[in-house]
Amino acid sequence: MSAAVETTFRPRGPFSLADSAGHGDLTRSMRSGVLELAYEAGGAPAHAQVWQRRDGSLGTRVASDQPEAAVERLRFLLALDADHAPFLDLARRDPLLRDVVGARPGLRPLRLGTVAHALLTALAGQLVTWREARGIERRIMRRVCRPHGELLLPPTGADLAALSPAQATGAGLAPRRAAALVRITRELDLERLHRVPSATVAARVERERMLGPWSAGVICVYGLGRHDRGLVGDLGLIRLCRELLGRRAEAEDTARLLERYGPWQGLASVHLLAHPLARRRAGIPAAA
Repeated sequence: MSAAVETTFRPRGPFSLADSAGHGDLTRSMRSGVLELAYEAGGAPAHAQVWQRRDGSLGTRVASDQPEAAVERLRFLLALDADHAPFLDLARRDPLLRDVVGARPGLRPLRLGTVAHALLTALAGQLVTWREARGIERRIMRRVCRPHGELLLPPTGADLAALSPAQATGAGLAPRRAAALVRITRELDLERLHRVPSATVAARVERERMLGPWSAGVICVYGLGRHDRGLVGDLGLIRLCRELLGRRAEAEDTARLLERYGPWQGLASVHLLAHPLARRRAGIPAAA
């Protein structure tokens, strides 16, 4: 293991590591208040430990052969520069967001280590329960990802492109989605999407068979760290719209709901999924 470098991060705006860490995955875990992450930066693997101090700052310990690149990449993964103070002002005036955001004002969606990982998350999460989606994602990652300590490095496009559709199907992905995963990762350099505006990213993603607005939202929010694309069609948001409208709701209703949040649609989506009306019944987490 490379020598560790310790530093302190000071987030811009409110930030709660405990709220933002989420449920973890095979590339990261939260134990006793310390978030551990495995990722790549500067062409080298990195391992980081992150904890939050009482003054809100973050202590970090990063081990990598490319320490400067690894520290900078960690800032991105933690979304530390994504000051969402304007969103908090908006939420205080919004009857749907006021209470859920007030309960967790320091929540920011952490970014996945690669855009390819976000694509896998999007395809695994379609039309299955959250638990099933997690199982599919984990089985594929165990097959293709390289270990780094007790964690796995995030899947790259090349890792996923090396799969056969049959292998992805064997991990639980529906055949058409398995074929889409392999085809897209073989044809596209997904990391280049970082240099493309969100509207262009969404249009490009939605041209792909088996991908739609929800998948574009997952890639933008969790792969690219963007807040301006929402999780259109998420079943939790459809439930919320159904309760608000008093009728059957469709993906288009969720799109209209999120439009009111302008450049904060992605962050609004994450918070609205915690609304009691969105969580009334467990089930399918998303559309396509």
